[in-house]
Amino acid sequence: MRLFYIILFSLFFYLNCFSQGNVAFEKSNFKSNPTGLKAAIISIKEGDFKYNTHLYNEALEKYLSANQFNPSNAELNAKIGDCYLHTSEKSKAIDYFKKAYELDKNIDGYYIYSYAKSYHINEEFDEAIKLYRTAKSKGSNFDRDLSANCDHKIKECTFAKKLVTTPVNVKIENLNTAINTENEEYVPVITADESEIYFTSRRKGNTGGNMDMALGDYYEDIYYSKKENGEWSEAENIGSPVNSEFHDATVGLSLDGQKLFIYRDNKKGIGNILMAEKKGKKWKDPEELPEPINSKNQETSACFSPDGNTIYFVSNRPDGIGGKDIYKSTKNKDGKWGEAENLGRTINTIDDEDAVFLHADGKTLYFSSKGHKTMGGYDIFKSTYEKGKWSTPENIGYPINTADDDVCFVLTASGEYGYYTSAKLDGKGKRDIYRVSFIDELNKPKLTLLKGVITDKKTGEPLVASIEIYDNNEDKQVGTFESNSASGKYMISLPAGRDYGISVKAQGYLFYSDNFNIPDTAAFQVIEKNVALEKLEKGKKVVLKNIFYDYNKASLRPSSFNELNKVIELLDHNPNMKIEISAHTDSRGSDAYNDKLSQARAQSCVDYLVQKNIPTSRLIAKGYGEKQLMITDDLIEKLATEAEKEEAHQQNRRTEFKIIEY
Repeated sequence: MRLFYIILFSLFFYLNCFSQGNVAFEKSNFKSNPTGLKAAIISIKEGDFKYNTHLYNEALEKYLSANQFNPSNAELNAKIGDCYLHTSEKSKAIDYFKKAYELDKNIDGYYIYSYAKSYHINEEFDEAIKLYRTAKSKGSNFDRDLSANCDHKIKECTFAKKLVTTPVNVKIENLNTAINTENEEYVPVITADESEIYFTSRRKGNTGGNMDMALGDYYEDIYYSKKENGEWSEAENIGSPVNSEFHDATVGLSLDGQKLFIYRDNKKGIGNILMAEKKGKKWKDPEELPEPINSKNQETSACFSPDGNTIYFVSNRPDGIGGKDIYKSTKNKDGKWGEAENLGRTINTIDDEDAVFLHADGKTLYFSSKGHKTMGGYDIFKSTYEKGKWSTPENIGYPINTADDDVCFVLTASGEYGYYTSAKLDGKGKRDIYRVSFIDELNKPKLTLLKGVITDKKTGEPLVASIEIYDNNEDKQVGTFESNSASGKYMISLPAGRDYGISVKAQGYLFYSDNFNIPDTAAFQVIEKNVALEKLEKGKKVVLKNIFYDYNKASLRPSSFNELNKVIELLDHNPNMKIEISAHTDSRGSDAYNDKLSQARAQSCVDYLVQKNIPTSRLIAKGYGEKQLMITDDLIEKLATEAEKEEAHQQNRRTEFKIIEY
């Protein structure tokens, strides 16, 4: 009987260890299945190799296989949990860590730290703080920075608790299944008017059909969708030449959607940024951005300033402040990109900054950071450039930012809607793209979004045309843009606080000019300006809307010179052309005075052209006074307000040129 009780006790002890305690992968614990044990040990060794080289998806496959054989090993459960933490399925980690800790309370502190992270990501901050403290007290045999990391994470949890109690007033929506799938969708980039979206996805049917074995997922490709009746159309792979047989990912888009920045691996393990340009309906072959933007290091993100003259980008080059920093490069007068300039310690930290986006207002920068005060991982921040410096970055708040990585934020020109990438528990797949509606008017920018279609006036066919923007106050060119040849569409951002002169020109056509004086107090507005260009023919004339004279005088202001230079350019390209420059007044004042003033003003324009080597034989100066009113006095009297009447008088006070011979 004594022998029976000894055997019974031993069996009970063994079964109890197997079901409740930590069970090692040893022969003594699996005498009945040595073959299964051997296979499990091989899987663990293979998994460890992948785990130690950070190939977490491949390691996970091996570990899960071994875990089916023995689900009661603490370290194996902890490694499975840690692998899940490094994938898009982070929510699965917590159960494995919990079991590992139940099996062995003395497990290495690194795994307790990772266990705390799984609670942290699930926004159970108090439990995470408790476990971070436990991990710190335990220490680690293979993580020398564990104590400092725990302190940092405790600070994140404390800050997160504060943000959760003061949420921003927003509505966050997962985009519909036309965009998000069970696969990975991330890095949305949009046109300024929110009419088009490009994004990255890992889906079956990608260009090249390749699988990334390290991640156990498809290669990245770029997809496209457009707004139709307020809804996103079914996303389409934009195909070659933008997508290749390798990884291709979105990183930035010009506000008119005509230039796309993409990230592509250069086959040496170091990715660079390329730019593809849309001509008509087709994309041209992407080309690598030149030095100093691309370098021998890794560049991961880029965006244009609204005028297209500056590129902001992210690089891990060794002269930086931390890991990845944000830089900028501005185009020189010769059209080449200038030296890379680090944005400095206000923006960049000793940790990583990434996913840079400059708003259409030209001064508000959005980016993701691990180094500023975050809820955990990457959070989205914004900073404003004013009086020659960047403001202290501001966390844009909860629930946009969460305890997990929140990245790749872009904002519509209106400031009403943002798009970004997150791995929320309610997602349709892994990482998804979300739309943020800002209920409060915190992001209302001061800018005008000018857009429209440029066509041939006679046929209505769309035209590719050059659109030049001038700052009349500073007498300098702000930027040059181009309409799409297939659609004729263009889109330009005009930040408030400037008087803009705009010139539209196309080969074989009269140029068109316009003026937009946008005060600093002007609220956001969208102006649709369709421009119909007339072909060069005798008798055709153009109103020069950016010719300015001193009050009640004939002397030209310097801000007029850009407009007159366009006339010179047209005459130089058409050596047989003769023109009449005419000036007109409103109906106020005497006929004699108006005739004299208008003749003097027209002559001032002709004199400028002659000074620039245009022969007088090709020019006629003519003052019409009030003889050719665009808006008659009868119509002006019927206008409701004094402001409307003054605007009508302003239209009558104009300078024109007419083709006399061609």
